[in-house]
Order: sequence, then structure tokens, then C-alpha cells
Amino acid sequence: MELIADILLVSGALGAGVYCFVLARRLSRFNDLENGVGGAVAVLSAQVDDLTKTLEAAQATANASSHSLDGLTDRAESVAKRLELLVASMHDLPQSDHKTGSGKAAAEGPVFQRHDSAMSEVS
Repeated sequence: MELIADILLVSGALGAGVYCFVLARRLSRFNDLENGVGGAVAVLSAQVDDLTKTLEAAQATANASSHSLDGLTDRAESVAKRLELLVASMHDLPQSDHKTGSGKAAAEGPVFQRHDSAMSEVS
């Protein structure tokens, strides 16, 4: 009985050794840096680093564009205010009769006159 128990114990130890050997080979192939998952992890890590740098550059560009756009918007608002003042000051110009050429403004030079039909089309 002791002999059978020893044979079973030795065969179990040999089976466990073979099993460990097979697992060690699979693990070494799994962690291989060129073909295995280790290589894939290394490539993905490099891609994450590249994407992080690209994202930071894109954020810096977007911030610069935002600041530039803010400046242009402020400038456009100030120009719009000046244009509104100019249009409002045109109402103070004297009216002249362009058909007959009479009027004080006709003799001085060109006068800009606002037509009601043109304004109704704009607004």
C-alpha cells in the first residue's frame, strides 16, 4: 500500500512539474515585448503619451484662438457702436431735393439720403 501511495505521490509531483513548465512557457510568450501582450501594452502606452501631448497642444491652440476671438469680438462691438453713431448723425444732415438740384446741400457736395424703402428691406 505504501508503494502505491509513493507512486501516486511521485506521479502527482511530476504532473505538477510538467504543468508548471507549460505555464511558464505560456507566460513567457504572453509577456514577450515583440509579439505578446507586453508588446501591445508598450505600444498602447506610447500611443497614450502621444495622444496626451497632442491633446495639450490642441488645448493650447484652442485657448489662443479663444483669446484672439474675444479680442476681435470686442473690436467688432466698438466698430458697431461707431457705425451706429455715424448712422444716427446722418439724420441731422439737411434734406435736399435731388430731382431739381435745389437746396443748400446740393451746391456743397454729395449728400447721403436715407430711403425708407431701403430701410424696410434691411430690417
